[in-house]
Amino acid sequence: MAAIYSGIGCNLDKNLLQSIFPLLQNEKIEAIEWSFDTLYKQKNIPDWFIELLRIFGNAGRLVGHGVYGSLFAGVWSPAQADWLQHLSKMVKNFQFDHISEHFGFMTGEDFHKGAPLNLPMNKTVLNLGIDRLKRVQNIANCPVGIENLAVAYHWDSVRRQGEFLGELVAAVDGFIILDLHNLYCQLHNFELDFEQVINAYPLERVREIHISGGSWEQSQVEKDKIIRRDTHDAGAPESVFELLQKAIKLCPNLKFVMFEQLGVGLQTAAAQQIFQSDFTKMQQIVSQQQNGKDIISFLPNLPHLVDNQVLESKELAQQQQVLSSILEQSTDYEQVVGALHNSELQHSDWQIEQWQPAMIATAWAIAQKWKNGFN
Repeated sequence: MAAIYSGIGCNLDKNLLQSIFPLLQNEKIEAIEWSFDTLYKQKNIPDWFIELLRIFGNAGRLVGHGVYGSLFAGVWSPAQADWLQHLSKMVKNFQFDHISEHFGFMTGEDFHKGAPLNLPMNKTVLNLGIDRLKRVQNIANCPVGIENLAVAYHWDSVRRQGEFLGELVAAVDGFIILDLHNLYCQLHNFELDFEQVINAYPLERVREIHISGGSWEQSQVEKDKIIRRDTHDAGAPESVFELLQKAIKLCPNLKFVMFEQLGVGLQTAAAQQIFQSDFTKMQQIVSQQQNGKDIISFLPNLPHLVDNQVLESKELAQQQQVLSSILEQSTDYEQVVGALHNSELQHSDWQIEQWQPAMIATAWAIAQKWKNGFN
C-alpha cells in the first residue's frame, strides 16, 4: 500500500539547516525536496549534504524542485539549455522520485534576477510548455510535474489555472504540485471560497502538496485591501493547515506533503521553534490521512518524441519582455498602468484590461524585489 510522506524543502542555508537538524535527529523527516538549481553561488557541496541526499534518494524519498528553469519563456535561451544540462548531471548523481518546476516565467535577462510571473493560458503557451516538459522528462527519466502559481491578475486567471495545468501535464502523463499557500493567497486576494477554486483542478493528478507561509501587505492603490504575498518567510497560518485537512482527502494519488520556508525567516531560535512546530502539525494531519491503495506512477513510456529544435514563440517572448521591462523599470503604479495600456499587451491574450489594480501593484512590487536578485 502507498504511504504519504511528510517532508521538508531542504537547501544549503544555515538558518534553515539549524531548524531542520533537530527534526532529522529525531527521525521526523520522511522525505526531502531539494531545489537542485539554486547552487549557482555554491562552489562546493559538503560531503555530508551529498550523503544526506543520497540516503533519501536511495529510499525513494528525494524529490527535485526547480526554481530557475523558466520553462514557459517564449524563447529557449543558453541559460535554459544550461539548466537542462545541469539537470542531466543531477539525475546521474542522485536518485529523484520526481522532478518539478513552477508554472510561469522568470523576468529579467538573468533568471537568477527575476520574478516568477503568470502568463496567458492559450494554445501557444500550452504547446510550448508541453514541448519543454517532454524534454525535462526525457532527461530526468522520472515523473515530471508543475506547481501552481500564487500570482494572478484577475479572477479568470485563478479559475483557469487548475484546468490549464491539468491539460498541460496530461500530455506527458505528469503531475501537479498543489501549493496550498499559493491557493490561500488567491482565496484571500480575490475573496473566493476553497470549493470555487479547488474543483477546477484535476485532483487525481496531485502527487505533491506544499505547505508554507508568507506575509501581508497593505495595497497602495486600494486602501481598504490587504494583499497576501507568497514570500515563504514566516510560519504557515492556521488557515493553510485547514486547507490541508480538506485537500488531502481529495487527492487520491498524493505521495508527498512538503513544508517550505526560506532561511531569511529563520534567524532566531523562536522562529526556528515555530518552524519545527509547524512541521509537526503538518505531519500529524498527514499521518491521519494515509492512502490505503496503490497510486499512479505518473511515468509514461519514454522517451518522448521531440524535434531537434526547441519550440519557441517570438511573439510570446516579445510580450514577456515588454511586461518585464514595464514592471522592473517603472517607478510607481501610475507609470506601470500607463505603460501597460500603451503597449502591445493591450487587447491581447494577456487580458490586461481585466487586471485588478491591487494585483498590478503587487506584480510591480514583486518585480522590484527580484530584479537585483532574490535575497
